[in-house]
Amino acid sequence: MSREDEERQQLLGLMLTRAFRVGDFLLTSGRRSPYYFDGRLVTLDPQGALLVGRALLRFAREDGVTKIGGPALGADPMVTAVALCSALDEGPDISAFIVRKETKEHGAGGWCAGAAPEPGEAVALVDDALTSGGSLLQAAEKVAASGARIVALYTLLDRQEGGRERLEAAGYRTRSVFVRSDLLTADGQALPAPG
Repeated sequence: MSREDEERQQLLGLMLTRAFRVGDFLLTSGRRSPYYFDGRLVTLDPQGALLVGRALLRFAREDGVTKIGGPALGADPMVTAVALCSALDEGPDISAFIVRKETKEHGAGGWCAGAAPEPGEAVALVDDALTSGGSLLQAAEKVAASGARIVALYTLLDRQEGGRERLEAAGYRTRSVFVRSDLLTADGQALPAPG
């Protein structure tokens, strides 16, 4: 098994044991769901952050990304992990930024924390979970207005509930580390953690 495959299995195990629950949950959208995924229980864990950073860094390297960002708060630990992992591997550094929910009017102001992408710069946006795609679309609007070139949108988990289709209909390439069927059986039961 390759290092990449081993790390993917380790990350899947962390997701299943720490961040994924089956039951009856009310989502932010107001819809009910038979499962819940709290990505921060993985992305804020030391081992989880490392594995997420490496998985997303592979996407970023393949796509020629020079900067990575995403909507606060879900993307914060993810983009930090990618930036740190990029400093430790053989390739060029990839810096991180956070897209604020609202433009900051005080201090230096602005729509993002960190160095904003430059016009034409190849960037990727990330979020921990993809359901409807709304938060990534809002972030993408702000980034696109800066003139940066959005190469792709990355998620840790695609819930397979129409978000990918919505993002792709808006013209964005979307890549996910995992999809719902990697965590759930066809009858809605959580899969056992690998190994």
